[in-house]
Amino acid sequence: MERWRQRLGSSPWWRGAAAVGAGALPALAFPAPSLWWFAYVALVPWMLLARSAATPRRAALDGWLGGLGFMLAVHHWLLPSLHVFTVVIAALLGALWAPWGRLLRRLLHGVPSAGQAAAALVAVPSAWLMVELVRSWQGLGGPWGLLGSSQWQVVPALRLASVGGVWLVSLLVVTVNTGITVLVVARGARVPAVAGLVATVTVTGAAWAWAPRPATDGRVRIAVVQPGVVAGADSVARRFDREEELTRRLAGQDVDLVVWGESSVGFDLAERPDLAGRIAALSREVGADVLVNVDARRPAGDGGSTARGIYKSSVLIGPDGPTGARYDKMRLVPFGEYVPARGLLGWATSVGKAAGEDRMRGTRQVVMDVRHGGRDLRVGPLVCFESAFPDMTRKLTRDGARVLLAQSSTSTFQHSWAPEQHASLAAVRAAETGRPMVHATLTGVSAVYGPDGARAGAWLGASASAARVYEAPTAHGSTLYVRFGDWPVHAAVTVLVVLAAAEAVRWSRRRAAASGLPSAHVWHGR
Repeated sequence: MERWRQRLGSSPWWRGAAAVGAGALPALAFPAPSLWWFAYVALVPWMLLARSAATPRRAALDGWLGGLGFMLAVHHWLLPSLHVFTVVIAALLGALWAPWGRLLRRLLHGVPSAGQAAAALVAVPSAWLMVELVRSWQGLGGPWGLLGSSQWQVVPALRLASVGGVWLVSLLVVTVNTGITVLVVARGARVPAVAGLVATVTVTGAAWAWAPRPATDGRVRIAVVQPGVVAGADSVARRFDREEELTRRLAGQDVDLVVWGESSVGFDLAERPDLAGRIAALSREVGADVLVNVDARRPAGDGGSTARGIYKSSVLIGPDGPTGARYDKMRLVPFGEYVPARGLLGWATSVGKAAGEDRMRGTRQVVMDVRHGGRDLRVGPLVCFESAFPDMTRKLTRDGARVLLAQSSTSTFQHSWAPEQHASLAAVRAAETGRPMVHATLTGVSAVYGPDGARAGAWLGASASAARVYEAPTAHGSTLYVRFGDWPVHAAVTVLVVLAAAEAVRWSRRRAAASGLPSAHVWHGR
């Protein structure tokens, strides 16, 4: 151990490598490893490294390199597509953790006092949440790999998500890590550390016991059609044939809705009425509407589009053909579906599989009325990456959706952790909103969750080519998260503002003492 300490202290390269490795550790808490319990200690090595830095600048570098390691680990599946550009993106986003590393050193360097330890217990998780908030902006890649999402199968954490969304769960996880770090480095500050951990457990227990739960009021039967990987020159047509074959097997199974995955139809249905007719015939045969996803070029004015281009659209088809309900994907995958600042970053298409042409965006979310099937049902569709955004499912719930749907495809990343990680996000969205959620994939992992985030049946694995019926409870009522939104984020901002104000006062007093003037004179600029 002493040898490693000497290496970290004497060689910036050893220390940098340790920071990258420490930052990557939390990725093990996400699927596919799903070591959810590891999330509560995974940040401790990174925290210990940053707080031990000799200078604030070194602590900021430890934060940056740790962020680079974390972003690479949770986005490793992009390497086959973006190659070296994945590292560039990870380095840019990793810089968001530089202030977090500096804050760790400021509060926990050396032998921290009880006051510093108490401040760290609220400030360090709040600063982490600010990093998650900034990188969750769609233009920076979106909220993939939020730490709270790693707790998707932990019932108390899902209940906490119903109170404050994934943000509150992230705060919980980072607070526990901070408390453990304080226990390791500050023997004299163990009282506030233990008090913080007890408070965290108490809050979680209170949410478990008293948080309002949407009341279940029935059940819905939804069929997921997953054709699996279909390769070859005519793959689009053969995939449609396979989806048609699988859907026919659902006849007589009393389903309320059939859901196909993302890009399940590769032609504009207005230009291919024959395909629309075949899907309508399936609807009549099965006795339920079919929600498909059209990935095709569409002329301006068709379906409300304002410009000609390629859209990814959820389209509802009933026994008489398209019902008129259409949702165009709004939040596109950076580089996968468009290249940000293409004039500057267009070279990414030459080193990987970045989009050669930008996809078009929708302008509004849509709640669809499903009327053909067992009963009337209001559903809120999302497309692929959009299931990572808690604000989108919250809005659909507020607009009256009774079931949330995400149509997805991870065909490029079949043999990575991405399919499982993506499927797990729907559990958190279901718990946040108190609505069942369906994650239907073209290829990947399909899953359905009840309004409490619990699985409504076994996952349909990445190697499957099948149609499966899931029965999930429906619910009415509202969760605290749907009512009050991202209040943990606002609380974290308040904590950091108070901390900044306290630092400003402390700096003012030190400057006054150094100059021999009363601190009030310095504070008022005299």
